Amino acid sequence: MMLGDFAGIYCGPPPEPGTLWQDWNLDPFVLFVLIVLGLAVGRRPAGAAAVGLLFVVFVSPLCALTAALFSARVVHHVLLVVIAAPLLAIAWPGRRATAPALPFGLATLILWAWHLPAAYDAALGNMLLYWVMQITLLASAVVMWRAILHRDQTPGPAIFFIFAGFVQMALLGALLTLAPTQLYAIHALAPMAWGLTPLADQQLGGLIMWMPAGLPYMALIWVVARRSWRAMEKLS
Repeated sequence: MMLGDFAGIYCGPPPEPGTLWQDWNLDPFVLFVLIVLGLAVGRRPAGAAAVGLLFVVFVSPLCALTAALFSARVVHHVLLVVIAAPLLAIAWPGRRATAPALPFGLATLILWAWHLPAAYDAALGNMLLYWVMQITLLASAVVMWRAILHRDQTPGPAIFFIFAGFVQMALLGALLTLAPTQLYAIHALAPMAWGLTPLADQQLGGLIMWMPAGLPYMALIWVVARRSWRAMEKLS
Protein backbone atom coordinates (compact mmCIF):
# COMPACT_ATOMS: atom_id res chain seq x y z
CA MET A 1 0.00 0.00 0.00
CA MET A 2 1.22 3.49 -0.83
CA LEU A 3 1.80 5.77 2.16
CA GLY A 4 -1.12 8.16 2.51
CA ASP A 5 -3.40 6.11 0.22
CA PHE A 6 -6.65 6.18 2.20
CA ALA A 7 -9.12 5.64 -0.64
CA GLY A 8 -10.03 2.12 0.43
CA ILE A 9 -10.19 2.67 4.20
CA TYR A 10 -13.59 2.16 5.74
CA CYS A 11 -14.43 5.31 7.73
CA GLY A 12 -11.39 6.99 6.12
CA PRO A 13 -9.67 9.29 5.48
CA PRO A 14 -8.12 9.75 8.93
CA PRO A 15 -9.86 12.53 10.88
CA GLU A 16 -8.20 15.57 12.38
CA PRO A 17 -8.26 15.82 16.19
CA GLY A 18 -10.50 18.87 16.16
CA THR A 19 -13.20 17.29 14.00
CA LEU A 20 -13.26 13.72 15.34
CA TRP A 21 -16.62 13.98 17.10
CA GLN A 22 -18.27 14.96 13.83
CA ASP A 23 -17.14 11.75 12.14
CA TRP A 24 -20.04 9.37 12.71
CA ASN A 25 -20.41 6.52 10.24
CA LEU A 26 -24.00 6.45 8.97
CA ASP A 27 -23.49 3.67 6.44
CA PRO A 28 -27.07 2.41 5.75
CA PHE A 29 -25.89 -1.19 5.40
CA VAL A 30 -24.18 -1.21 8.80
CA LEU A 31 -27.17 0.47 10.46
CA PHE A 32 -29.51 -2.08 8.87
CA VAL A 33 -27.37 -5.01 10.06
CA LEU A 34 -27.25 -3.60 13.59
CA ILE A 35 -31.03 -3.14 13.64
CA VAL A 36 -31.59 -6.72 12.44
CA LEU A 37 -29.10 -8.04 14.98
CA GLY A 38 -30.75 -5.99 17.70
CA LEU A 39 -34.14 -7.50 16.84
CA ALA A 40 -32.60 -10.99 16.90
CA VAL A 41 -30.69 -10.85 20.19
CA GLY A 42 -31.51 -7.50 21.77
CA ARG A 43 -34.21 -8.82 24.10
CA ARG A 44 -31.49 -10.36 26.27
CA PRO A 45 -29.27 -7.97 28.24
CA ALA A 46 -26.08 -9.56 26.84
CA GLY A 47 -27.40 -9.23 23.30
CA ALA A 48 -28.39 -5.60 23.78
CA ALA A 49 -24.96 -4.84 25.23
CA ALA A 50 -23.26 -6.57 22.29
CA VAL A 51 -25.25 -4.56 19.75
CA GLY A 52 -24.41 -1.38 21.65
CA LEU A 53 -20.70 -2.22 21.49
CA LEU A 54 -20.92 -2.97 17.78
CA PHE A 55 -22.54 0.44 17.36
CA VAL A 56 -19.53 1.99 19.11
CA VAL A 57 -17.12 -0.02 16.95
CA PHE A 58 -18.68 0.64 13.54
CA VAL A 59 -20.79 3.82 13.85
CA SER A 60 -19.26 6.08 16.51
CA PRO A 61 -16.20 8.28 15.83
CA LEU A 62 -14.04 5.36 16.99
CA CYS A 63 -14.52 3.96 13.48
CA ALA A 64 -12.96 7.08 11.96
CA LEU A 65 -10.17 7.13 14.53
CA THR A 66 -9.14 3.60 13.55
CA ALA A 67 -8.22 4.96 10.12
CA ALA A 68 -5.62 7.18 11.80
CA LEU A 69 -4.29 5.24 14.77
CA PHE A 70 -3.22 1.62 15.11
CA SER A 71 -3.90 1.92 18.85
CA ALA A 72 -7.54 2.82 18.08
CA ARG A 73 -7.73 -0.20 15.75
CA VAL A 74 -6.53 -2.36 18.66
CA VAL A 75 -9.34 -0.99 20.85
CA HIS A 76 -11.72 -1.79 17.99
CA HIS A 77 -10.48 -5.39 17.78
CA VAL A 78 -10.53 -5.91 21.56
CA LEU A 79 -14.12 -4.64 21.77
CA LEU A 80 -15.06 -6.88 18.86
CA VAL A 81 -13.33 -10.12 19.87
CA VAL A 82 -13.10 -10.04 23.67
CA ILE A 83 -16.29 -8.19 24.69
CA ALA A 84 -18.93 -8.11 21.91
CA ALA A 85 -18.26 -11.70 20.80
CA PRO A 86 -18.67 -13.33 24.25
CA LEU A 87 -21.78 -11.22 24.87
CA LEU A 88 -23.23 -12.51 21.59
CA ALA A 89 -22.24 -16.04 22.60
CA ILE A 90 -24.11 -15.65 25.90
CA ALA A 91 -27.17 -14.16 24.18
CA TRP A 92 -27.11 -16.80 21.43
CA PRO A 93 -25.82 -20.03 23.01
CA GLY A 94 -25.36 -23.29 21.18
CA ARG A 95 -27.70 -26.21 21.83
CA ARG A 96 -24.99 -28.34 23.39
CA ALA A 97 -21.47 -27.96 24.66
CA THR A 98 -18.64 -28.65 22.22
CA ALA A 99 -14.90 -29.03 22.69
CA PRO A 100 -13.25 -25.56 22.71
CA ALA A 101 -9.84 -26.57 21.35
CA LEU A 102 -10.59 -26.35 17.62
CA PRO A 103 -12.58 -23.07 17.68
CA PHE A 104 -9.98 -21.57 20.03
CA GLY A 105 -7.15 -22.50 17.66
CA LEU A 106 -9.03 -21.16 14.63
CA ALA A 107 -9.95 -17.86 16.29
CA THR A 108 -6.37 -17.38 17.49
CA LEU A 109 -4.98 -18.13 14.03
CA ILE A 110 -7.37 -15.63 12.41
CA LEU A 111 -6.52 -12.91 14.96
CA TRP A 112 -2.77 -13.32 14.47
CA ALA A 113 -3.05 -13.64 10.68
CA TRP A 114 -4.88 -10.32 10.35
CA HIS A 115 -2.13 -8.62 12.36
CA LEU A 116 0.57 -9.66 9.93
CA PRO A 117 1.65 -6.36 8.33
CA ALA A 118 0.86 -7.39 4.74
CA ALA A 119 -2.59 -8.75 5.64
CA TYR A 120 -3.42 -5.78 7.88
CA ASP A 121 -2.44 -3.14 5.31
CA ALA A 122 -4.25 -5.01 2.55
CA ALA A 123 -7.46 -5.25 4.61
CA LEU A 124 -7.47 -1.59 5.55
CA GLY A 125 -6.81 -0.56 1.96
CA ASN A 126 -9.56 -2.63 0.36
CA MET A 127 -13.24 -2.42 1.36
CA LEU A 128 -14.01 -6.07 0.57
CA LEU A 129 -10.99 -7.35 2.49
CA TYR A 130 -11.88 -5.02 5.36
CA TRP A 131 -15.24 -6.72 5.78
CA VAL A 132 -13.67 -10.15 5.38
CA MET A 133 -11.39 -9.18 8.28
CA GLN A 134 -14.24 -7.93 10.47
CA ILE A 135 -16.58 -10.85 9.76
CA THR A 136 -13.92 -13.54 10.25
CA LEU A 137 -12.67 -11.94 13.48
CA LEU A 138 -16.17 -11.64 14.94
CA ALA A 139 -17.58 -14.94 13.66
CA SER A 140 -14.60 -17.04 14.77
CA ALA A 141 -14.65 -15.35 18.18
CA VAL A 142 -18.39 -15.95 18.64
CA VAL A 143 -17.97 -19.65 17.76
CA MET A 144 -15.06 -19.90 20.20
CA TRP A 145 -16.91 -18.18 23.05
CA ARG A 146 -20.04 -20.27 22.45
CA ALA A 147 -17.92 -23.37 23.04
CA ILE A 148 -16.08 -21.95 26.06
CA LEU A 149 -19.02 -20.26 27.81
CA HIS A 150 -21.73 -22.85 27.18
CA ARG A 151 -23.61 -23.63 30.40
CA ASP A 152 -22.87 -27.33 30.03
CA GLN A 153 -19.15 -26.77 29.53
CA THR A 154 -17.11 -28.02 32.49
CA PRO A 155 -15.42 -25.13 34.34
CA GLY A 156 -11.88 -26.51 34.13
CA PRO A 157 -11.56 -26.45 30.30
CA ALA A 158 -13.53 -23.18 30.11
CA ILE A 159 -11.18 -21.38 32.50
CA PHE A 160 -8.12 -22.92 30.82
CA PHE A 161 -9.11 -21.63 27.38
CA ILE A 162 -10.10 -18.20 28.69
CA PHE A 163 -6.68 -17.90 30.31
CA ALA A 164 -5.03 -19.22 27.13
CA GLY A 165 -6.87 -16.50 25.20
CA PHE A 166 -5.44 -13.89 27.53
CA VAL A 167 -1.93 -15.32 27.11
CA GLN A 168 -2.05 -15.31 23.30
CA MET A 169 -3.47 -11.76 23.23
CA ALA A 170 -0.78 -10.57 25.65
CA LEU A 171 1.94 -12.28 23.60
CA LEU A 172 0.76 -10.58 20.40
CA GLY A 173 0.68 -7.28 22.26
CA ALA A 174 4.18 -7.81 23.63
CA LEU A 175 5.55 -8.55 20.16
CA LEU A 176 3.99 -5.35 18.80
CA THR A 177 5.19 -3.28 21.76
CA LEU A 178 8.75 -4.54 21.56
CA ALA A 179 9.10 -4.48 17.77
CA PRO A 180 12.03 -2.21 16.90
CA THR A 181 10.34 -0.65 13.87
CA GLN A 182 6.90 0.53 12.84
CA LEU A 183 5.21 -2.34 10.98
CA TYR A 184 2.05 -1.00 9.31
CA ALA A 185 2.40 1.25 6.26
CA ILE A 186 -1.21 2.45 6.51
CA HIS A 187 -0.39 4.12 9.85
CA ALA A 188 2.97 5.56 8.79
CA LEU A 189 1.81 9.19 8.66
CA ALA A 190 -1.56 9.80 10.31
CA PRO A 191 -0.51 9.28 13.98
CA MET A 192 1.70 12.39 13.79
CA ALA A 193 -1.41 14.59 13.60
CA TRP A 194 -2.36 13.13 16.98
CA GLY A 195 1.01 13.85 18.59
CA LEU A 196 2.34 10.31 18.23
CA THR A 197 5.12 8.87 16.15
CA PRO A 198 3.99 5.79 14.18
CA LEU A 199 6.20 3.59 16.38
CA ALA A 200 4.77 5.10 19.59
CA ASP A 201 1.25 4.52 18.26
CA GLN A 202 2.12 0.88 17.54
CA GLN A 203 3.65 0.49 20.99
CA LEU A 204 0.54 1.96 22.60
CA GLY A 205 -1.61 -0.51 20.67
CA GLY A 206 0.62 -3.37 21.79
CA LEU A 207 0.37 -2.24 25.41
CA ILE A 208 -3.42 -2.17 25.18
CA MET A 209 -3.36 -5.78 23.96
CA TRP A 210 -0.76 -6.72 26.54
CA MET A 211 -2.40 -5.29 29.66
CA PRO A 212 -5.88 -3.67 29.61
CA ALA A 213 -7.21 -6.31 27.19
CA GLY A 214 -6.65 -8.85 29.97
CA LEU A 215 -9.46 -7.35 32.07
CA PRO A 216 -12.32 -8.82 29.98
CA TYR A 217 -10.65 -12.24 30.15
CA MET A 218 -10.47 -11.98 33.94
CA ALA A 219 -14.13 -10.96 34.03
CA LEU A 220 -15.06 -14.02 31.96
CA ILE A 221 -13.11 -16.30 34.29
CA TRP A 222 -15.13 -14.79 37.15
CA VAL A 223 -18.39 -15.45 35.24
CA VAL A 224 -17.48 -19.13 34.73
CA ALA A 225 -16.32 -19.56 38.33
CA ARG A 226 -19.46 -17.89 39.70
CA ARG A 227 -21.69 -20.05 37.52
CA SER A 228 -19.88 -23.18 38.69
CA TRP A 229 -20.17 -22.12 42.34
CA ARG A 230 -23.91 -21.56 41.97
CA ALA A 231 -24.32 -24.98 40.36
CA MET A 232 -22.47 -26.58 43.28
CA GLU A 233 -24.68 -24.73 45.78
CA LYS A 234 -27.81 -26.11 44.11
CA LEU A 235 -26.47 -29.66 44.40
CA SER A 236 -25.54 -29.31 48.06
